[in-house]
This record gives sequence, structure tokens and C-alpha cells, in this order.
Amino acid sequence: MDVTTAVTGTSARITPCGDIDSDTLAPLRAAADALPPHVTDVQWDLHDTPFMDVSGLHLLLPGSARRRVTVTGLRPQPLRLLLLAADINPGTFDRLSTSPARS
Repeated sequence: MDVTTAVTGTSARITPCGDIDSDTLAPLRAAADALPPHVTDVQWDLHDTPFMDVSGLHLLLPGSARRRVTVTGLRPQPLRLLLLAADINPGTFDRLSTSPARS
């Protein structure tokens, strides 16, 4: 899995390329863990992620860190998974937008 990280001020964008599953979770967590402590906003850009299993939910769920997490570029299957998780456990996500991924 290729992972691109860009930090601008207190914001970071992490862009994985490929499926998110148990095999690719470690490099994604490593990318998030390697962010500088001053980063308060993290954007996961999933426009190149066609598939995500429950491992992706563990990655994106609000954690104990004091960082605001945003997910953009959701393709149909990852979006369905996040909508299902939000339906099962309302309040898990502060706001879930159904805007389509960019082409």
C-alpha cells in the first residue's frame, strides 16, 4: 500500500492508495502515529480506496487523541460501510456527508 502524508501547519492529509484491510492497517496507523504533535486536524482522503473492511472503521473511529478527523473522497463501498456503522451506533461520527468521491 502506498500512503502519502502532507502536513500544512496544524493540518495533515493522509492519502492511502489501495484497499484498507487487516493487511494494510499497520502502515496506515504508522502514518497517523508519525504525525507531529502540533497536528490537530487529520484528513483521510480515500479517493483511491475502493474497498475498506472493519479494519478501516478502527482506523477512522474517534480515538483518545485530541485530533479532529475528517474523511473525504469516499467511494461507494467504504461509504456504505461508514453509513452502516453510523446506523448501528448513532453518534459514532459527528457528521457524515455522502458527497461522492472526486474522479
